[in-house]
Amino acid sequence: MFILEAFILATVLCGFFGIILKKNLMMKILAMDVMSTGVIGFYVLVAANTGLFTPIAAPESRGPVEYADPVPQAVILTAIVIGFSIQALMLVGVMKLSRDNPTLECREIERNNMP
Repeated sequence: MFILEAFILATVLCGFFGIILKKNLMMKILAMDVMSTGVIGFYVLVAANTGLFTPIAAPESRGPVEYADPVPQAVILTAIVIGFSIQALMLVGVMKLSRDNPTLECREIERNNMP
């Protein structure tokens, strides 16, 4: 379990540093998506600690079984949909910026739009 947590933390950190260090807007959007994937992975890992079985009542019960909580699953589906829509909105914004500017570098866009 520790290895999974380390990989998820590395994914979140790669996305975070990508947002900070990359100057291209497309790379920033991609890094934000990587960070979002890491956060969702961490949430799934924490939610899966309680159990692995679906909470469906079976006719024959074999004793106490640890069920997975269905609420985090619904929250994760909502987070995925919201993340996808935010990413699409950011891509539309970058498309609008690319019409006016020949580059997608942040400093060049700031330099071109200074009064």
